[in-house]
Amino acid sequence: MFEPSTIGRVLRPLLTAGAAALLLPLAAVAQVKIDISVPWGPGEFHSQNAAKFAERVTKETNGQVTMATHPGGTLGVKANESLRAVADGVVPAADYALFQNAGRAPVMAVETLPFLVGDYDQLKLMHKYFRPVWEGVLAKNNQKALYIVPWPNQFFFVKKPVTGVGDLKGLKMRSLDRLTTDWINRLGMTPVQMNNLEILQALGSGMLDGVPTSAGTAVAQKYWDFMKYGYQTNHIWASNVMAINLDTWKKLTPQQQATIERIAREMEPQFWENSKQDHQKKVADLKANGMSVADAPKAMVDEMVSRTKPLWDEYTKPMGDEAIAALAAYRKEIGK
Repeated sequence: MFEPSTIGRVLRPLLTAGAAALLLPLAAVAQVKIDISVPWGPGEFHSQNAAKFAERVTKETNGQVTMATHPGGTLGVKANESLRAVADGVVPAADYALFQNAGRAPVMAVETLPFLVGDYDQLKLMHKYFRPVWEGVLAKNNQKALYIVPWPNQFFFVKKPVTGVGDLKGLKMRSLDRLTTDWINRLGMTPVQMNNLEILQALGSGMLDGVPTSAGTAVAQKYWDFMKYGYQTNHIWASNVMAINLDTWKKLTPQQQATIERIAREMEPQFWENSKQDHQKKVADLKANGMSVADAPKAMVDEMVSRTKPLWDEYTKPMGDEAIAALAAYRKEIGK
């Protein structure tokens, strides 16, 4: 029989080894913190989507992966610098607009081709064909898409009522870039390129007669002080991606990765619904402040499509063969 001191000498190494073995799985799944850069203000629905996503990831990974959103650009990353910032690891993740980061790949701006997408249903079809292309671009830029969600519908906000394309002739319409200038010209309007900070003064002074934008922007800038009419045209669309740096992604265990992918897959449809609900809320706000808001007449939209359609192929060519094939497949399915 062993003496007590002998038993202690024998068991102590065994107990120590056992305890170490139990701790090994914990060491292997060390906590990972992922800060998410969000350029939009905290009240924007995209920011709220990101916060809900981060909260759920943190909860369902039992805190092994802690996500935290930083809205309002507080991490120092501008909206149009987000893709590069995630690629270079300046931030581990970000929510950003695809079209604003098209400098590295023109196909990121395909949703801005004028009048190519008529509604949310057509937008879903576009994503079916272009999401694989976007994901390829993101992979080349050292990142991965977790979910992609659109901004709401777009309008022409103008000072006078319009019933057809002829009524647009000569209207001074705010322009963003070369593509916007091209399709504004094709519709008979006069493009006036300026940044956001100049718009209200230009509307007040008569330098502008209209602005093509969303109901959300119109509410935020109180366009009802300058314009009384809003016509839903859906002339462009824009979507945001929640992207994560691939080096950060590879630090996660397969189980953590699967959990995050599942959460993103489950939440994305609701985030699309949040986009629609935000649109409805902002339209109600416009009406409550005296604006007349309606769908643009179908004949008017059809004419705008006809006039701007040549730009689709022209602006898709620089996007590459994959984009050209995706556009052809999308157009065939929707019959445009």
